[in-house]
Amino acid sequence: MKRKLISAVLCVAMVATMLVGCGSKTEEAAPAAEATEEAAPAEEAAPAEEAAPAEAGGLIGVAMPTKDLQRWNQDGTNMKAELEAAGYEVDLQYASNDVATQVSQIETMISNGCQALVIASIDGDSLGTPLAQAKEAGIKVIAYDRLIMNSDAVSYYATFDNYMVGTKQGEYIEEKLDLKNAAGPFNMEIFTGDPGDNNARFFYQGAVDVLQKYIDEGKIVIKSGSVEFADVATAEWSTEKAQNRMDAIISSNYNDGTVLDAVLCSNDSTAQGVTNAIDAAGWETFPIITGQDCDITSVKNMIAGKQSMSIFKDTRTLATKTVEMVNALMTGSEAEVNDTETYDNGTGVIPSYLCEPVFADASNYKELLIDSGYYTEDQLK
Repeated sequence: MKRKLISAVLCVAMVATMLVGCGSKTEEAAPAAEATEEAAPAEEAAPAEEAAPAEAGGLIGVAMPTKDLQRWNQDGTNMKAELEAAGYEVDLQYASNDVATQVSQIETMISNGCQALVIASIDGDSLGTPLAQAKEAGIKVIAYDRLIMNSDAVSYYATFDNYMVGTKQGEYIEEKLDLKNAAGPFNMEIFTGDPGDNNARFFYQGAVDVLQKYIDEGKIVIKSGSVEFADVATAEWSTEKAQNRMDAIISSNYNDGTVLDAVLCSNDSTAQGVTNAIDAAGWETFPIITGQDCDITSVKNMIAGKQSMSIFKDTRTLATKTVEMVNALMTGSEAEVNDTETYDNGTGVIPSYLCEPVFADASNYKELLIDSGYYTEDQLK
């Protein structure tokens, strides 16, 4: 994947504000009931010695999909804090994983005079109408973590390298089962994410590209027969739906004592569904189980030996890069990107910044998550 860096040309005043990091502690996931947040008051920007091409303190709309998953609470909190530190007013909304609600929230942000929108979409194909309104009103749009499809209103895409996420998960299974050397066969099952989330396909493909040769050789056996993306997708990334499917897989394929060696799970909510089902089945030994996001529940499961690993995506880094994009759009400059080839949303390739994911397991979670200040030790007890 060829990467190009385009240096951002920001005014001195905006650079100074962006050096204020968020550094806030993340907490346990909020209850499922969603509450919208009022726009926060803008911080007064320090007077600039040089003329700025745009005023600080504009209203920025931030649309997040749900509070049901811990990671989106962290994304929203980090984004709001970083934008306010950069001098903006923020309207942060969560949509309870309901597309109609998110559409309505974005339309309200537009009518309330937001100057830019940062959107983590529920369904990447569902926002054509409100984003056409945003474009007509001259409002710039940044796709956050999930690519918004089939809209020419999107200026930038800020995300992690989603194909690499899947690659790392596949490589972890490859290493832990010693697939390059061991004879096998090993039994494996696959759980990926919501079919409306474009990222889910990248996660799936990155992992399958590592493991497909072993499936073809018969070294990996999928006893359920579910391998294709459509057959292993989990609507809404739901823990309950993943658990129900895993319950059925255990009942049909593993109740006779057959060993399950690995479960490729694209994220932590699906991994938690799998571990819940295994717990309910009374198994004493857990298979290798992958994940993503380093949710508190999953980190605790790693410490307990139930989940093997999770991809750590530091949302503080992603928030910082997104604020840089907002600043570029507000000042008429160009943001730094490192991918101008991969993410075509149907109207063309969207300039993207891909943050690098890393994997965490029981051997390194303290360094990655506690020493970095992402969590406290008490949160993981």
